[in-house]
Amino acid sequence: MTNHITTKWLGEMAFESNNPSGHTVRIDAGEESGGSAAGLRPKALMLSSLAGCSGLDVASLIKKMKLDVDDFKIETIANLTDEHPKHYDSVVVEYHFTGSNLNEGKLQKAVDLSVEKYCGVMEMFRKFAKLDIKTIFHHK
Repeated sequence: MTNHITTKWLGEMAFESNNPSGHTVRIDAGEESGGSAAGLRPKALMLSSLAGCSGLDVASLIKKMKLDVDDFKIETIANLTDEHPKHYDSVVVEYHFTGSNLNEGKLQKAVDLSVEKYCGVMEMFRKFAKLDIKTIFHHK
């Protein structure tokens, strides 16, 4: 299976990239780089892809396991190298679950399945960055 994405220059430092879903995303540089900061930054978008990919896995498993979760978010904190080409060399991925009836064991299992088995973006990140995975439970 192949993905074909078209990314079209909109002028200045802005681009619009399509997606097989039919939606588009605007990419732009910050004002310090000659852009108008009217879109997502490419490297940051990679972190959104990582969190989104794993988040979809975990959300699907929450539903399948019929787990009670009031809130779920993923924080990604990445270190960017100083030298060019600047890239992420380490990434912390924090899974935050909030609720009054959290099944920590099953939620951890859902995270582990995503991290170790299902998430293709996570596998791509492993090729160039050290990953630190954390699961944090917030009981109401």
